[in-house]
Parts: sequence; structure tokens; C-alpha cells
Amino acid sequence: MPVWTYGGKGETAREKRPAPLVLDAGEFARVRLGVEPDPTQMELLQSGAQRVMLNCSRQWGKSTVAALMATHHAATRNDALVIVASASKRQSNELLDKIERYLKKIDMFVGGDGVNVPSAVLKNGSRIVGLPGRDDTSRGFAASLLLIDEAARVTDAMYKSLRPMVATTGGTIWLMSTPNGKQGFFYEEWEYGGDEWTRVSVAATECPRIRKEFLEEERGSLGPEWFRQEYMCEFVSRGTEAFDRELVEAMVDERVTPLGLV
Repeated sequence: MPVWTYGGKGETAREKRPAPLVLDAGEFARVRLGVEPDPTQMELLQSGAQRVMLNCSRQWGKSTVAALMATHHAATRNDALVIVASASKRQSNELLDKIERYLKKIDMFVGGDGVNVPSAVLKNGSRIVGLPGRDDTSRGFAASLLLIDEAARVTDAMYKSLRPMVATTGGTIWLMSTPNGKQGFFYEEWEYGGDEWTRVSVAATECPRIRKEFLEEERGSLGPEWFRQEYMCEFVSRGTEAFDRELVEAMVDERVTPLGLV
């Protein structure tokens, strides 16, 4: 089954889910947009969680569920700002294109904002702005929803420049990616980020849209390590470290006081 961690270990989203919005994003997707999310996607869209990490297989639908969330957020709030960030402008464009198609379905799309490319302006004054993977272009915004696509490939510097965007808005942050080794903020937040994160992991074997025969073909073509990373959501060591991270961490004894700190 798809793995959820909501708050402390062993708690599910359903057990700790906040009271749903009158127009929750899941029902909005189904009724207004004509999209039928799968059970895990619906659970996520209805969770109301403010800190979300999606560590999911390739082709599970991370960008689709993010586009649904962004469309609902912007369409149901006046003058909201949604920021879509990714490692490249092309990825931001792809996600904005999907959001734009949803906005046109509900007759909310006006056009670009004339300043940022890509961007979308809604009839209620809300905006959705896409940013490429450069920290020098990701400042000066106050967002109520921040989506970081392919987060494992976004630099730590950009992540640190993006997070303050929700400082004054009480905004929501979503990180979506497949793993990219045991490195970077996506790995650190997944493993050590604390209980504020709702973590969702869906392997390809749990996705009804991916055929078993295709996965067996990919396993043979990619090899076990790449297959585990791309389809099984595992943070696999890249093989470039002198020592494996887990080995080093296992050698640390917290009972010993470091030299020079006595």
C-alpha cells in the first residue's frame, strides 16, 4: 500500500486530517475539472496538510496532483499567489501549461501577468508564477502556496531562498520528486525534517496506471539501483562517496562529548 507518514510515525493522514474545506481540492478536481484522482491522490488533496513531501515513482502523477492543488488554491481565493518552482524553466513551463488547461476548463484564465514567464492571472486576481532553478530569480514574492517540482534536483540554495516566501502568509509548501541519491534538502527533509511534514511515498508497483510488464522491462534495462530510485522511491547511494552515509552515521555515539566542547 502507499506509505503515509502524517505527524509522528504510525499516524495516517486520515487519523489526523484537519476539518476539510467547504470546497476541498479533491472534490473540486472531480466535480469542476472532471478529473478523477486515484485514492492516494484524493487523500492528499483532501488532507489540508501545510507541509507535504511526495516521494513517488516516475509517472505516478506528481505534476498532475500539484496542478490540481494549484488550480483549486488560486481559483477559490482572491488575490492569492501560487509559486511553482523547479530545476529548469522547461519543467516550470510544463506544470504551468497543465494548470492553464485546468483554469480554462472553469473559465478562470485571463492570461499572463506581463512580467513573469511563465505565469497565469485569474479573474479573481490570483496569480500563478513559474520560476526556474536559480536562487537569484526567486526573491521578492509572498506566496500562499509554494510548489517545488523535481525537488531532489533543485539546489539547496534555491530551496533556502524559496522558503521565506510563506513567512508572512502562513502558506503551504509541497515538495515533489523522485529520489536523487542521499544528498540535498529533499533527502534531508525526508529523513530528518521532523513531524511537521506529511510524507507520501508511492512505488510504481502501487500505481494502477503502470503495467507490471513495463516495470519488468525497466528493471532489466536500467539495472537494480536505477530501478529502485526511479520506480521504488528509494534513496540509493550514488557510489561516489568514500564511505556510505549510513555506515558513518552508525559509527556516531551521541554519548561521547566531542573534543573541544567540554
